[in-house]
Formats: sequence, structure tokens, C-alpha cells
Amino acid sequence: MGVKGLQGFMYTCCPEVCVTVNLREMAAQHVARGSATANSSDPTLVVDGMACLCHWYSCKNWVCGGQWREYMDVLKSWVGAFDSAGIRLVFFFDGVVEEQKRQEWVKRRRRVNGEISKIFNYIKTHGEQPGKNLFSLPSALATFTCFALRSLGQEVFCSVKEADYEIANYARQHSSMGILGQDSDFIIYDSVPYLSVEKLQINSLTTVLYDRQRFCRAIGLTTAQLPLLACLLGNDVVSEGQMQHIRNDAVATYRKHDLAPHHTPRGQMVLAVSKLVSSLWGRDEEEPGQILQSMNLSAPQRELLKRGISFYILPGQEAFQRCDIPLHPSASAFEKYVSPEILKACTEKHVTTEGFMVYHVLCAGVIQCSNTLEDEEDTELLPQALVYKPCRQHIYGLLLGHHGSTVDSPVIREWFVYPGNPLTEPDMVHPVQVNPPCGHPSLDLLWLGTDPNVSALRLKSFLTIFDCQELSELYGTIEDSLLAALCLVSFIVLQMQSVSQEDVDAYLSQCICLSMKSSQELQQIKLPFLSSRAVQLGSLYVRGLSHLLGANCASGCPLPNAALMPWHSFDGQLFHSKYMLAHSGAEKTVLLDSDSSRLSLFLHLREKLIETCRKRGRVLQSKPRTNNAPAPSHRTTATPGYRARRAGWPSGGGEHQRGTGEMTGGGWRKQEEERRDQSEYGSRERLWERGRGGGQHFNPHFHPNSYSGNPQYTSGSPRQYIGGLSLLHLEHNSLDSEQRGLAVRAWGVKRMGNM
Repeated sequence: MGVKGLQGFMYTCCPEVCVTVNLREMAAQHVARGSATANSSDPTLVVDGMACLCHWYSCKNWVCGGQWREYMDVLKSWVGAFDSAGIRLVFFFDGVVEEQKRQEWVKRRRRVNGEISKIFNYIKTHGEQPGKNLFSLPSALATFTCFALRSLGQEVFCSVKEADYEIANYARQHSSMGILGQDSDFIIYDSVPYLSVEKLQINSLTTVLYDRQRFCRAIGLTTAQLPLLACLLGNDVVSEGQMQHIRNDAVATYRKHDLAPHHTPRGQMVLAVSKLVSSLWGRDEEEPGQILQSMNLSAPQRELLKRGISFYILPGQEAFQRCDIPLHPSASAFEKYVSPEILKACTEKHVTTEGFMVYHVLCAGVIQCSNTLEDEEDTELLPQALVYKPCRQHIYGLLLGHHGSTVDSPVIREWFVYPGNPLTEPDMVHPVQVNPPCGHPSLDLLWLGTDPNVSALRLKSFLTIFDCQELSELYGTIEDSLLAALCLVSFIVLQMQSVSQEDVDAYLSQCICLSMKSSQELQQIKLPFLSSRAVQLGSLYVRGLSHLLGANCASGCPLPNAALMPWHSFDGQLFHSKYMLAHSGAEKTVLLDSDSSRLSLFLHLREKLIETCRKRGRVLQSKPRTNNAPAPSHRTTATPGYRARRAGWPSGGGEHQRGTGEMTGGGWRKQEEERRDQSEYGSRERLWERGRGGGQHFNPHFHPNSYSGNPQYTSGSPRQYIGGLSLLHLEHNSLDSEQRGLAVRAWGVKRMGNM
């Protein structure tokens, strides 16, 4: 966000503003100044977390849903570098989208939609991840990063207003040594020094400081005049087009008197508007309101500028006081649905990043979700916003409809990005009453109750949101992260008829195998092909984890939030590899890395899922998919590993399905009614169990939950992969001789390419 073109202007037109600094030295100077004034405190950097995400997520694979274990290692190393220098970090993340910025938010979401479409076209054409020019952060990265940083002992806040404003205000009030971010708004605020995260060298802890005083001297303004400059140039409050005529007049006057041929057109515009602002400020004591009156503006434009300027005025500063209009005008309407204690607890949870989703519902009545990696051309898979809509409706019902009838419950405005949604207006979604077996629980009881029986009530409410009440009997017998994963996968199966037995096998096997793999082992997984369908299923799962968070908070937290984190149940590359194995007909022993204890746990969890779905009339069927390699004509040059992919390993490009239920038209149509010959399905399962898993009893290989801090990951046995197929896979004769030969040749080509 920030002021249009200002960051580039500082680099190109006044480079003296950009000063390279050493953060260790800055910290030492900060401590020395504090000691001299008897106001000694630890040097603190206030970090704009949203600006850091693209720098933190440096994992090579991003398109498969996220390499969460690897990402945790990156965060731990990043935080450790500052800790070793004695620098305290305080993180802020965006907690709201102010309605005055909604149109800018929508414009960005539409632009990203176009980029996501290109990503899927690339995957289906080339069968691999696109380059950095189409980079997209994994879904829900900001949400889970908050929890990750807290698990590392960091102080993390979620904003209740504009995050930039809260960052600048916190830094100024606490005399912090600087703000670490990448937003030119921080040069406008009269706060502490603004430091670049983009230029940060983490090993040496050096970066660029944007010197506010040098900037003011370069453009001939004072710090008090910077907010008006920002609004005339265009920012997130005052759009660039709304002040176009003012800038045009300023540039015309500037060019008439100051040719300045050495400046770029953008540089000339900044300098021209700066001269205009300086000329309007006739004397220091002149009121800003009088200045706006002297400009060629309509009354609405003057009010807009006044609002924009007040956005930069921090508490205690002069000029316009910040317009403290209610952030959410509908908030008062919710007081009749929840108690004051709940509203207070809700805000506290939100600020400390523990209240995902509930604050927006209870205190705003509006909720938004950014872009997700979804293929708009794949009409068989529903967008995540529609898949999880029933879940959200139950969450809304639990939060707002606990008095019984929901006839008078407020409607929730949803701004969810998904294919086919033009984002011209929000979706109006009604709460749906939650009906757990124990009756309608009150929110006060769920959140504030201390009776021992409340714990069971919370768990039943949580599972009811996902229509998986039967899974409560597994609580305490398996790890909480596995229980949450099973609940999520069961819900996905219930919502989408196109999800097959192979998809479920991929989901569950990777959840179970993940606990025994280190982040290094996960990074070494090779994927000769990418499946566009598996990419979307991976993003769907991660988005589901965020809905688990919302449901958990609404239910009074029956599960520890740490158990719902993706690094405990999901890895993009691991899921992709399991998806390919499952759809290629791999035996269950292969899916479970030839570990009998994992196999018995897998079979038990899958049986519980099948039982849950069967009770609701959903029969899970086998629908293996053939994944065809991209045609050679689609490529102009051969890329590394391309020949190996041509050897016959499944890919994401042009994949099709063997079996019933194919889609035959556009839009999110319902599939044909699935065949329900359960006896035949059960017979196949019993035959397989007698041949491979007979005689084994369920032993979940239970490990005590340990979600505080970083989990200790134990490494499983190393596997050697042949063109994406493990040697173990070949040894179990799950492929015929021709397929094994192709796989071995693929491995040989791959090795030659790496020599």
C-alpha cells in the first residue's frame, strides 16, 4: 500500500534519503541514549508482518500448498538473528479491511485472480511450478504466521483499525528504535525511523533507513505538510484519480518554471505537488482547514482530503485530529445477541491473534477472505468459499443464534474471493443454528464456563459445526492434530461428491506420515510432475485449517490452537507425492512408508471417515485419475527433468478421470448420483485387508501432544525415489513390468540430467 510512486521517487530522485545502517549499531546507540536520559529499555523494532510475508516465505516450493515445516525453520532463524543482537521484536498484522479501502482491496484481489489463472495454465501446460514472476504466497499464510511467531515467544498483535496507523502509533508511544516494513506511509507518519525489510540482510543485520528529515529537505516541506502531499499523490484513502486535476495543474506550473529535465515524469510530479503544498502553506500558523478551502476542490473532495490527512495524525499531534468514526457502524446491532463480557473477550482474542473469524462476525458483521489457488476452469472442484460455507454458517449460528430462533439474526456480509464472484457486492449469508446432541449451548457458557462438563460440550459443539459428532470417541486416543485433520477431511468428503477414495488416502496418509519426517526430508521429496487438481486440493485443505481455527474459537477452544497448525498435519510436497501414489494404484503399505503401526492407524481413521459419511448417505468411491504429460509442442525448450516426466509418471496437465461422475458442462454443477453398491465396495476392502493387512488390530501408535514451542521431529527411514516412485513401491509389485521399466528409465534420465 502506501503513497503512489513515493518509494521509487526516493530511490531515483533523492538517493541521499536512503541510508544504509547496521541494526546492531543502531540498537547500541538506542540503549546509550536511553541510559543518558534514565529511560533505558530494550531496543525494539516494530515489524509490519504483512510486508514481511513474501520475504519470510523463501521455500522453493510454494504452489503445492506450503512447505510449513521449512517455513517454521525460516521464521525461527529470522527471529534468532535479532535475538542474538539484543533486539526485541513486536509484530503487527492487518486485522481488518476498513470500508473506505474496500474498493482498493477488491481491485487487488481481481488482479491476483488473473495471476492465479496464469499459474494454473502454466501447470497444466508444463507440469511444473512457474517461475518467480507468477509467485503466489500459500493460502492463509498471514493467519498461521501469527501463531508461528507466538509459538517462538514473540509478541504479536492483530490490528482493530488500519495496521499502518497502529504500527506508527505503537512505535511512537513506546519510543521504539524503528519500524521495519515496506510501505511509504511510514515516511509520512511523524513517528520513529522507517527501515526497509526489502533491503534487509539478515546475516549482517544491515538495511536501508529512509531518513524523514533528509526527505523533507529534498522536497522542501516540513513533516507537518507530508500528509497533504500523500493525499494529493494518491494513497489508499484518497485514490490517485480523485486528485488528478490538482496534480495536472501542479505539473503544468512546475514545468513552466522548473524544467528539471534530469527527473523522471513521476519525479517531476512529486516535486510539482510538493511545490504546490509549500505554496499553500503561506505561514506556519495557518490552519489546515483554511488551506483546503483555498484549493480548487468540491465540498466532498475537501472532506475526503480532510479524512485522508487525519489518517496520518497520531494521538497527541496537531492539525486535524484523526476521524474516529465507528470502524464498524453495525457493531451496536450485535449487542442484543452477545453479552458485554463476550464482546470484551472477543476483542481481546482478536488483538492477541487468538480470535480468528469471531471478531469480524461479532463486532463487524462482515468477513473477508483473500485469493486462493483455485483453477477457474476446473468445474468439478468447488471453490473453497463454497465448500466451507455451511461450516461458516454454523459458526455464525453458534455465535449469534444461540437464543433459539435465528429469524431475527443479523446477516453476515462475506467478501470471499472465488472464481465467478465479481466482488461487486458482498454475499449475504444467514447463520444456521448449531444443534449438538447436548442442546443449544450459550456462548457465555462455552467461553467462560468453568464446570468440568463444559469441556465435553465444547468438543461436541466444535464437531457439530463440521457434522462429525461421531468422531468425539476418538478424542484422547489419537493426537489432537490427527483428530482435527480427520474432521476436516470428513467434512470435505461430505461437501464434494467429486472427492474420491484416492483423494482421502492422500490426505490421511500424508497427515500420518508427516509426524515422522524432518523438514530436510520433506525438502528432498522430488515431484517430476505437478497435478493442477492436487494443487487445488492442497489449498483447499489449508483453507480448511483456518475454518477449524474459527470453529475452535467459537466453541470455546476444545482443542489447543497449536494442534490446528499446518506444520502438524500438512506439507505441500508430501501431499502431492501421496496424491500421485494413491491415484497410480500404490498399495497402502507404500502410502504409509511400509510402517505397520502407521498402516493400522490409517485404516482405523479411514474406517471412521467412511462410517461417518455412510450415515449421511455419502458413499466414498474409488476414482483413480490418469495424469497425462504435457505435449512436447507446448514447450519451446526442454527444462530439467522434462524427459523424466515423459517416461509416464502422472502429471497435472490434461488429467482425466477413470470411472463415473465426470462433469459435462460449465459452472459449479452437481455431479451425477454416485453408485451406492456398498456391498461390492466393502468386499473389495475386505479382500485387500485379508491380503495385506489382515489380522492387525488398531494400535494408534499414540504420541503425547507436545504443541508448546517447536516439536521434535524424528526422522523416518530414508527412501530413495526413482522418478518420483520409491524403490519400496517397485518392490511391492504395485506396478506392472512395463511401468516399472518406464520408472527405472525415468530415474536414469533424471540422474544423467543431474550429473
